[in-house]
Amino acid sequence: MSRPGTATPALALVLLAVTLAGIGAQGAALEDPDYYGQEIWSREPYYARPEPELETFSPPLPAGPGEEWERRPQEPRPPKRATKPKKAPKREKSAPEPPPPGKHSNKKVMRTKSSEKAANDYHSVRVAHEDVRESCPPLGLETLKITDFQLHASTVKRYGLGAHRGRLNIQAGINENDFYDGAWCAGRNDLQQWIEVDARRLTRFTGVITQGRNSLWLSDWVTSYKVMVSNDSHTWVTVKNGSGDMIFEGNSEKEIPVLNELPVPMVARYIRINPQSWFDNGSICMRMEILGCPLPDPNNYYHRQNEMTTTDDLDFKHHNYKEMRQLMKVVNEMCPNITRIYNIGKSYQGLKLYAVEISDHPGEHEVGEPEFHYIAGAHGNEVLGRELLLLLVQFVCQEYLARNARIVHLVEETRIHVLPSLNPDGYEKAYEGGSELGGWSLGRWTHDGIDINNNFPDLNTLLWEAEDRQNVPRKVPNHYIAIPEWFLSENATVAAETRAVIAWMEKIPFVLGGNLQGGELVVAYPYDLVRSPWKTQEHTPTPDDHVFRWLAYSYASTHRLMTDARRRVCHTEDFQKEEGTVNGASWHTVAGSLNDFSYLHTNCFELSIYVGCDKYPHESQLPEEWENNRESLIVFMEQVHRGIKGLVRDSHGKGIANAIISVEGINHDIRTANDGDYWRLLNPGEYVVTAKAEGFTASTKNCMVGYDMGATSKEKLMGVRELSKPTWESEREGEGGEPVRSEPLAA
Repeated sequence: MSRPGTATPALALVLLAVTLAGIGAQGAALEDPDYYGQEIWSREPYYARPEPELETFSPPLPAGPGEEWERRPQEPRPPKRATKPKKAPKREKSAPEPPPPGKHSNKKVMRTKSSEKAANDYHSVRVAHEDVRESCPPLGLETLKITDFQLHASTVKRYGLGAHRGRLNIQAGINENDFYDGAWCAGRNDLQQWIEVDARRLTRFTGVITQGRNSLWLSDWVTSYKVMVSNDSHTWVTVKNGSGDMIFEGNSEKEIPVLNELPVPMVARYIRINPQSWFDNGSICMRMEILGCPLPDPNNYYHRQNEMTTTDDLDFKHHNYKEMRQLMKVVNEMCPNITRIYNIGKSYQGLKLYAVEISDHPGEHEVGEPEFHYIAGAHGNEVLGRELLLLLVQFVCQEYLARNARIVHLVEETRIHVLPSLNPDGYEKAYEGGSELGGWSLGRWTHDGIDINNNFPDLNTLLWEAEDRQNVPRKVPNHYIAIPEWFLSENATVAAETRAVIAWMEKIPFVLGGNLQGGELVVAYPYDLVRSPWKTQEHTPTPDDHVFRWLAYSYASTHRLMTDARRRVCHTEDFQKEEGTVNGASWHTVAGSLNDFSYLHTNCFELSIYVGCDKYPHESQLPEEWENNRESLIVFMEQVHRGIKGLVRDSHGKGIANAIISVEGINHDIRTANDGDYWRLLNPGEYVVTAKAEGFTASTKNCMVGYDMGATSKEKLMGVRELSKPTWESEREGEGGEPVRSEPLAA
């Protein structure tokens, strides 16, 4: 839909004619620097944005004739990169500094090893650098786009270290030496070992990224290797260094990814990595990603069937902090009547924590209208959630202007808050590293080394200890538990970002929220902390476990992959037994999580939504990830209308703030907001509900939440049907005045 003052977007699937020549037993190196054989997303942003300045990229000069490598396990010379610091609590390992990106760089394949020892033609090396940077994305070992059946190896140490585990950034299980270990490891340490990828179609290979084995106890990595390609998996051609085989410099430790670009792109179906040396005290183990552009193959039904497309006209790219602010501003200009940009505070380095409000009356709380929020980027390197939320605000704006009835209803009946980047300091660090070369943790923590995800006060222990003592010497409420004094002191180890979120949640009466994370495909619900202190995993449900399970399932069941029993696990955990959901404490215990704090200190029901196996996918994957999550993001917002809602007022019609709303049989209460309005998330069923406030006598009535599934349909929201007359009645204590009335709002 065209709009004044904006550029008309266009999605073009570019298929350029390609002439393949000389692909025989010796492979084929591309001679034409303008060769472009990838089926790519070519999408202009939906808004007009000034282009950033083009920065110069200077590839390293080729070295002289290659040295002869000793054919025995050895550690090659140190790579030219930043020195890795010593380990410190809650700190990520440093990574080499990338050169400045080019105009359209994806930033993910910028850091390279100086392993191009020599090449016949310097121009060919330069072309390879530019093509990799601008054109060829990863094939998808990390994102699981490459299936286990496409990975093969010469030998394996055991099944848990098979070729299928040789994926970039794959994580080992808690107990190593099981089915889920952290790399491919060869069965023998000799020069005949290899791991290969079958791309299942002719592909323009341009680079290889490697890591060592993910392990707490062992140090295994490959320090040098050869690269071979083939069209039939029988006849192999080794990438050459002049007249001899080219030796690529590998890793010098096990976690920091290392990129090696091929001197010239190679076209083939298969690519094989042949280790030549490895860490002296270790074994041949590696994780990897392959960079390549699949060549057009319109006659191949298999590939056409598995291609993902989207019709949404959105800006599918990674946005740094400045670009994120610009995008928010453009959305606000497009939809000024339903959006507002504000900030909830600042990061450690002074970056504002921007949020977008979406409502038909932005800037004000409407009595009876529930408040919802999405948060992303608590871990700065978990970038997919951030981009999904930026896509979501664009989508809602566009669909509202197009008068999509479902979106219009959602906007008019809900006040939505979207906070895309809670840890912008960490994101900027991850953004500089890039999506493939940042490893598993670069940018995870705040600038001062704090993990926001478990930086909130531990209120669980306060509640459970009081319950174990039977509330002696004093009673601890089952909700709105006060934050301990020590946590509020200036000397407490609390991130500035954490304090900002707490103040935000205390100010706005959120009913439901989701924090988007990455590295897995599952929805986790509280409690996140185990009740038995000696255990690391234990199912620890809240009193509202039945509601949380439904909320988690509402997202997982509408996601394209979460509940697919055929999909491969991301790393080690199979969540299919609970259909893509998990109780946080039964997965791994976390003290001071946002989910637990939100439930025990506010009215808000908060869940953690892990939106993808790859924390930082290449931007070419964003359209597919948007399609995977779009419906789920909308459905989850609609769940804020499930249950009962109403008003508690005095005899003069004034709302009573902080009135307690209790549901019989559920040991967790909520409170009314400043205007006396309340929202209580409940599953379908009949409930006995009591309202009580200081200075008033309590009032009780029966309420029925129907089975109307409008909240999860495409057109309607969940309705609430009352069994009894929809009024609260109570009297002031000590007065004989008329009854206090509260009329629940009709849904």
